[in-house]
Amino acid sequence: MGAMKTKIAAGLLGALVLAAGCVRTVNDRHHFALSPGRDKFESRYERTVEQVYSASTAVLRRNGTIGRESIINTTTNQVRAIEGQINNRNVFVRVEPVDPVVTSVKVQVRSKGGGTDLTLTQEIQKQIAIELATR
Repeated sequence: MGAMKTKIAAGLLGALVLAAGCVRTVNDRHHFALSPGRDKFESRYERTVEQVYSASTAVLRRNGTIGRESIINTTTNQVRAIEGQINNRNVFVRVEPVDPVVTSVKVQVRSKGGGTDLTLTQEIQKQIAIELATR
């Protein structure tokens, strides 16, 4: 009977591992995920990439820590990315031009356990907008 329970437990664990996986982050990397659902929001501003990037880094520093800043290899080299931590959550930010006068900022938040945190995602987006409005 003990061997049967072990096999069932192993089967359930295997199913959990298959159900869990990775999600692609906004900075073109991968992160562990138990719930691969909606976990990012995009906003657009009539500001330069540098202005939006500067506001984004200020917000992340004010709320937590920045672990990595990078330029994502694209044809223009204007796509900037930030990875950080806020309240034990992994925060990913991507800033890129949409056209010569509009810049997109995408914010994505994942928990250590692979879940989403849409409340924090929206809060970071709101703080970036406020930071831009006060500059």
